[in-house]
Amino acid sequence: MPLLSAEQKLEKRIVSRFNKAIYDYHLIENDDKILVGLSGGKDSLCLVELLGRRQKIKSPSFTVEALHIRMENIKYESDVSYLQDFCESRGILFHLVTTSFEYSPTDKKPACFLCSWNRRKQLFLKAQELGCNKIALGHHSDDIIHTTMMNLFFQGSFSTMPVRLKMRKMPLTIIRPLCLEQESDLQEYTVNKNYKKQVKLCPYETSTYRNDMRKLFQQIEQMSEEARYSVWKALEKENKLIEE
Repeated sequence: MPLLSAEQKLEKRIVSRFNKAIYDYHLIENDDKILVGLSGGKDSLCLVELLGRRQKIKSPSFTVEALHIRMENIKYESDVSYLQDFCESRGILFHLVTTSFEYSPTDKKPACFLCSWNRRKQLFLKAQELGCNKIALGHHSDDIIHTTMMNLFFQGSFSTMPVRLKMRKMPLTIIRPLCLEQESDLQEYTVNKNYKKQVKLCPYETSTYRNDMRKLFQQIEQMSEEARYSVWKALEKENKLIEE
C-alpha cells in the first residue's frame, strides 16, 4: 500500500474529524434540510465541500442549500459567480440575499453586533422560507475556544457557541459541523484545494477582541500542548456544547 502524502493525510484528518463531530454530537439526521451560511471565507467554503460530499453518501439522508448574504453598507467584494459555481459543482443550490443595517457611533450596540444580527436574521428568514430545519455555520474549534475566553474574561460567564443549538422561538437548530477542526488545518487545506479568497474590507473588523484572544491562546498553547483539549473537555463536562 503506497504511503499517503502530507496533503492526503491532512484531508483524511479533516474528514475524520468532520464525521466524528456529526456522530458524536448528533448534528445531522435523516430527512434534514440544511441551509449553510456561506460567507465566502475558507471555513464556510470547506463546510460546503464537506457537506456536499457527505450528502452523496445517503447515510444519513439529507439535503443542503447555501445562502450568501451581501451587506450593502459593508465593503465586501464577494465573487458571487465563484461562490455559486463552487456550490452547484458540489450539488448544493446557491441563494443570494442583499440587505443592510443602520449604524451610528452613538448606538449602544457596536457595528459588528448589528451586522452579525442582521445577517443571522436573514439566515433564519431564508431557512424558514426554504423549509429547512437546520442552519450550518462554519465555526471551528478555535472560534469556539476564543468565544469561551471572551465570555469568561469580559462577561464573567463560562459559556460558548454551542455545537448544536435548538432555537426556542422557531423550528430551527444551529449546527457547527467543523467544531472539531483546527483553524491551521483548514487554512492549509483550502490552500491545497486552491480556494479563491474573497476580498474583505470591513471598516469594523479591528474593533473586537477576537484577534486578541487568538494571539493569547496561541501563547497558551506554547505553554501547554494540551490546552485546546483541556478547554474542550471542560466545555463538554459542563454541557456547554449542546443546548436543547
